[in-house]
Order: sequence, then structure tokens, then C-alpha cells
Amino acid sequence: MAAEVAQHIVFVPFAAQGHVAPMLHLAHAVAVRGDVSATVAVPDFIHRRMSQYSGEAGAGVALVPIPSSVPDDGGDEPPGPASIVHSMEHHMPAQLEGMLTTQRGIGALRVSCLVVDLLASWAIPVAARCGLPVVGFWVGMLATYRTVAVIPELIGKGFISESGILLPRDGIDEDHFDKHQDIGDVNILPAKLKLRMKDFPWLVGGGGGGALSQKSRFAFWLQTVDRAKNLRSILVNSFRDEGGDSDRYDPPEGQQILHVGPVLLSDDLKKTTTMWLADETCMGWLDKQSPESVIYVSFGSWAAPIGPDKITGFARGLEASGRPFLWVLKNHPSWRAGLPDRYTEKVDSRGKIISWAPQDDVLQHVAVGCYIMHCGWNSMLEAVRYGVRMICYPISADHFINCAYIINMWEAGIALVSSDQSDVKDCIERVMEGEEGSRLKGKVNELREKIMGGDAVRVAKMSLDLFMEGIKNHDTETGGK
Repeated sequence: MAAEVAQHIVFVPFAAQGHVAPMLHLAHAVAVRGDVSATVAVPDFIHRRMSQYSGEAGAGVALVPIPSSVPDDGGDEPPGPASIVHSMEHHMPAQLEGMLTTQRGIGALRVSCLVVDLLASWAIPVAARCGLPVVGFWVGMLATYRTVAVIPELIGKGFISESGILLPRDGIDEDHFDKHQDIGDVNILPAKLKLRMKDFPWLVGGGGGGALSQKSRFAFWLQTVDRAKNLRSILVNSFRDEGGDSDRYDPPEGQQILHVGPVLLSDDLKKTTTMWLADETCMGWLDKQSPESVIYVSFGSWAAPIGPDKITGFARGLEASGRPFLWVLKNHPSWRAGLPDRYTEKVDSRGKIISWAPQDDVLQHVAVGCYIMHCGWNSMLEAVRYGVRMICYPISADHFINCAYIINMWEAGIALVSSDQSDVKDCIERVMEGEEGSRLKGKVNELREKIMGGDAVRVAKMSLDLFMEGIKNHDTETGGK
């Protein structure tokens, strides 16, 4: 009998903080099994910004660069989406293929499988050319994947055009087509969510500088779905039974959907999966605040600037609340231009503005009482993990779907309908005071048990076992070649 060959898996994330971090956590969850090593291959401009990453912290996980040819000034902000997407399709495939076909491995290690972030679907045909099995990874909810996977069906039924434009129905003129039609009406997601057709991910503006046009976003998603349809397995960074009939998704024949989210909520990599240097002084500041008194505000790492007028509204609303606040606001004119004159000096006694936070540490701090958030999936999971109530202000991409689940399905947060001073102040008072604040606290704790409880973790571990078993079976069938 041939000796069992150690497994080496290469993970390819999309080039954004919110994708690299969970992919590193997935690689770590696989590598700690002992008979597996892992390499996470990221574009060179990401690799340069993660120089603090430690292989020891990764427990058998290496981080390697893929040459991208993307112009990069090395500043705080990585390149914009348009240049990244162009490189993914026209430059990085040949670079990754060269890395994999050098003795069919990374360095001296023989590669058993590629795990590809579906937003980095450019790597799927690379795996095929190299004769490697490939498994998909979706960094968000299964619900958000459903809204993308259903694109061909929506085109076939005449709901949208082949360029992603919502089409008029029943003789209604296109100029009067109701983009506010409920998604539940077309049986994509539960009606309870109260989502509208205009909340589809390809209709919502993208994040980061140089955002893609709606037409380009739709073409990107359509290509992603086409490449993913023949994958044997897709690992989902979520939990089973997201609510209602959210799990009612029939994948293509022979494809497995494996929920692994609960096993990725690990402390081991929280210091090493960020592209920015966190301002640790905020922790000493939090230590001086009363329990559950602080409003934490952050719009994530990828969302586009929300505009000076909105920043002004948030600034005045936070000030009017009379409560201590910690605000993560990138130190760039596109984000800080809306701050009122001498604002930081005016609120210095109870407000702290920083460029980047050690978010995991902040959210678990006893002083934090609520989180004004953009509804990014990773941020939502972190808030729930530490029992923090949420005020939802979605900005782009899947944020609107995530927000609908938080508010309407799980009832663990409230919506901030605008950035006007009065609305910001009112939402803070509702969450931090009285009966509504207590109810939200209880709902967040219920959701934490749903995501992190014993049953959820068992399902996630079983899914990870099925994934690994599939790789081993493939190696056995091919004789480890």
C-alpha cells in the first residue's frame, strides 16, 4: 500500500481585506489538522501591506505574492477595483499558473487542490489547466450567493436583460418600472426581508476608488456564476439555517454547499490578517470609559467614501448624542473632508477618531455599547460574536442584503435611514436606552448562539471534514499525481 501523501492546499482570495482575512482563517482551520499545509496566494500589492503576517501565527500557513502588474504607490489605500479586475483576468492567471506548474507545486510542495474565492474566479480555469481539483469559497451568506447564482434564471424569465438592467413587465413602460418591487415576489429570498429589486448586488455601487460601472459589475457576476457552476463543492462562510427559507437553494447537480463559518471565528489570526496598522491607543481610551457606554463607528475597509455631507451629519449626530464615541475614519480627504472645523478639538473630551482600529479587540471591550456599521458580513459576525447591538447603515455590494437579515429576519439591529444629525442621534438613543435597547441585546445573544453554539460548530466541522475527505479521495483516485 502506498504511503499517504501529505496534503498541500493553495488558497486564492479576492484582493480585498474582507476576503483575505476569512481565507486566511479558512487556511488556518485546515492546517491545524496536522496532515495539511497551506499557502495563501495574494496579489503583490496585498502582500506588501501584510508584511506583519507571521507564518508561526498561521500554524503551517504561508503567504506568498502573485505578481499583478498593477500600479501601486504603496500608500494606505490599495489600487482601485477596475485595475484589480483587469489584472485578475489578463495578468495574474499566467503568473499563478507558472507558480503551480513549477514541478506542479509551490516551492517543493506538491499541490493537492486550489480553494478559490468565487470573486477571484479567474483562478478556476487556471486550476483546470494545471489538472488540479478546485473548490469554491463564498465569503458571505448563502443568501447573497443565491442572488448572484440566480442571474441566468432571471435573464431567462425576462426579469433582467443580458446586461443586468431590470426589465419592465406586463406592458409597463421601462421609465416607470418599479425598482422597489420586493425580491420576495420573484421567490429569490424570503419576503420577510422586505428587500427590493434594486438591492441586487450588481445594481448597488461597488466599493473603493475607481468603482466599476453597473454594466461591468454585472458582467463580473455573470462570469463568476458561469465559472462556479461546475465546481463540486462551495465552502460558505456562514451557518446553516440563515432564516426563513434562506437555505432553499438548489445547486447544480453534483455540487455540495458546505457551511464552515462557525469554525473560522478564530482568535489565532486576528492580529495578522489586516492590511493596515491599527491605532492601539484606542484600547487605553476605552479602558477609561464606563461599561456599554461607547458608540463604535466604522464603515469597513472596502466601502467607497460616503461623501462630505454624510460625514458632517454623522459628526453632528455623534456630538449631539452626548455619549462617548470611537470613530474609525480613514485619514484621507475623501473621508475626512466633511468633518466640521475644529471638530476633533471640540469633541476631544469624549470622542476619539482614528484611522484604523483593532476591531476584534474593540468589539469585545466591555465599554462598547453599540456599533454603527456598514453591514459587511465579517463585521456583522464580529459584532454578534461579542454581543454588540447594531445600527445598520449599508453602503454597497451585499450590505443591503446583510442589513435586511439583521433587521427583519434576526431583529438584532435597527436601520439608520439617513446620516442626518437627528436620525443619527435618535438611533443611538433607541439602541442605548430603555426597552428597545434591552430587546436588541437579547436578540443579538440569541443570534450568537445560533452562529456559535454547539450545533452550528458541529455542522461546520462536519463540512470541513467532507471537504478534506473529498481532496483525499481525489488524491487516492489519481495516485497522488
